[in-house]
Parts: sequence; structure tokens; C-alpha cells
Amino acid sequence: MPKVKTHKGTAKRIRKTKSGKLMARSTGQDHFNSRESGKTGTNKRRDLNLGKVHKKLNQVIPYK
Repeated sequence: MPKVKTHKGTAKRIRKTKSGKLMARSTGQDHFNSRESGKTGTNKRRDLNLGKVHKKLNQVIPYK
């Protein structure tokens, strides 16, 4: 059976942890951040743990 191709756009945005969780950067960090409160800015710097809804992404990035 042939190898499954990795979706490169997804592979650049999402990483898989050792335990199999999917992590992604939080959105809305590019510009217009000066009006955000300090707490919001700090929270935007953290990575998001994608929930069980996104488990289908494991098929898109099989070798990561």
C-alpha cells in the first residue's frame, strides 16, 4: 500500500506532542494588539491544545 501524503499546510501549523495531543498557535496575534489588555496579550502568546473534535487531523499529518 502506498504511503499517505502529508498535508504540508497543516503540518506547518499544528504539532503533535509525545502523548498524541495536537497543539496550535492561538489566532489574532499579527496586528491591532496595542488595544488588547495585558491579560489578553499574554493569553495569545500561549499555544492552544486542540480538542477531541480535531482528532481527524491525525489522518492529514500521519508522520509528524
